[in-house]
Amino acid sequence: MKKVKPQEDKFIDSVLRPSSWSDYIGQEKIKKNLGLILSAAKKRRESSDHLLFYGPAGLGKTTLATLAAKEMGTDLKITTGPALERAGDLAAIISSLENGDVLFIDEAHRLNRSVEEMLYPAMESRQLHLVVGKGLGSRTMTLDLPAFTLIAATTRVNLLSSPLRSRFGAIFKLDYYGLDDIKAIIERSARLLNIKLSSEAVDVIASASRFTPRIANRLLKRSRDYIEVNNKKLVD
Repeated sequence: MKKVKPQEDKFIDSVLRPSSWSDYIGQEKIKKNLGLILSAAKKRRESSDHLLFYGPAGLGKTTLATLAAKEMGTDLKITTGPALERAGDLAAIISSLENGDVLFIDEAHRLNRSVEEMLYPAMESRQLHLVVGKGLGSRTMTLDLPAFTLIAATTRVNLLSSPLRSRFGAIFKLDYYGLDDIKAIIERSARLLNIKLSSEAVDVIASASRFTPRIANRLLKRSRDYIEVNNKKLVD
């Protein structure tokens, strides 16, 4: 397992992110069901159904999207709901997709209504309807899209419209992690950061993590800062 060098600290969050299913701890039910969907799509040599992940922040929605794209052997393009302010923003990114690509939209509940409505035919029939011109001289142009998978993530699933939710082939709810899983995540991150932890320290960090990997890793990084400043070799 690769150790993080000091000069790589600014990339630490991406380094701690699991890069394979074996590194992804917890959410076993989701991993099992998602694995079935992806394996079936690969066997048919098709793109996967569109997927929706929802749950509190910091539970691993982006990581799941990244691993899904890696499993399918395709490129992953990432954007957010707030970044897609106009229909043209979506048209630019979605028209650049290659066959089999995965488009990940985080904070999907913040999509503009016009952007959301443009997604409907793109998800259903792989078509992009563009309005060219203004007023009486405007016309609609239809652009055929390659097969692609849309993965959306949200912390506020209740704010997604019913028409959008109904177009996802599978919807997964991420739950808070169990205590044992959080401890395993802390121990894995400590190995990557080359931090020595006592079992008591693992327990304390886990109990303060609110059962959320992002918070657990944040606390671990602050623990590392403390022992480095105070010239200690062990977080106890």
